[in-house]
Amino acid sequence: MLFASELTLLGSGIWITGGDVVSVAGFRYPTRTAVMRLSDGGLFVWSPIALTGALRAAVDAIGAVRFIVAPNSLHHLYVREWQSAYPASRVFAPPGLAARRRDLRFDGELGDAPDAAWAREIDQVLMRCALTTEAVFFHRASGTVLFTDLIQHFPPGWFNGWRAVVARLDRMTGDEPAVPRKFRLAFTDRKAARDALARILAWPVERVLMAHGAPVTVGALAFLARAFAWLSR
Repeated sequence: MLFASELTLLGSGIWITGGDVVSVAGFRYPTRTAVMRLSDGGLFVWSPIALTGALRAAVDAIGAVRFIVAPNSLHHLYVREWQSAYPASRVFAPPGLAARRRDLRFDGELGDAPDAAWAREIDQVLMRCALTTEAVFFHRASGTVLFTDLIQHFPPGWFNGWRAVVARLDRMTGDEPAVPRKFRLAFTDRKAARDALARILAWPVERVLMAHGAPVTVGALAFLARAFAWLSR
């Protein structure tokens, strides 16, 4: 696991790092953020993790934070820390999150088209299900598609006892990353989901980044087709 004092270059203009492990309903989840540098030197921060002094220094060394993005309605725990540290930044949320987190200032809502400020460099589309609406991003310079919770993969032994059984049944601990069963069942509008997936598969994807799992760096498009094959059945 990467630690929040490090930023590791994943591809051209994109860095990643890992942070604290958080507990949700007794299940432990590692955290990860990605930082993308735009052509004007500004930074786009995806899924912010706990902001340590060391991480802030590493981020400041590569550019000025302009955008802080909560990519779905589940990844917002550390937005306040980043917002306080970078008050001039613009903060974006997926549909519905602003109503839940009225204690935070949001400057815009994510949609099926990217904001004009990053549209030339980062594309996006929303995947909507009953559990969350997730903005899936595509960083053009590195060929990286960024999923948050819709694709997950935990190593053997990460969960213990009955949680290990639940995780296996939920497809969180298979041979390769997968869409957890709970999310599959939550896609009630299959046509809208297939339309969003078609846009994703049309991107020239070279690698897949996810919040919970190792990046996929070989055969990325073929992997995505396998991961979402259930959606066309």
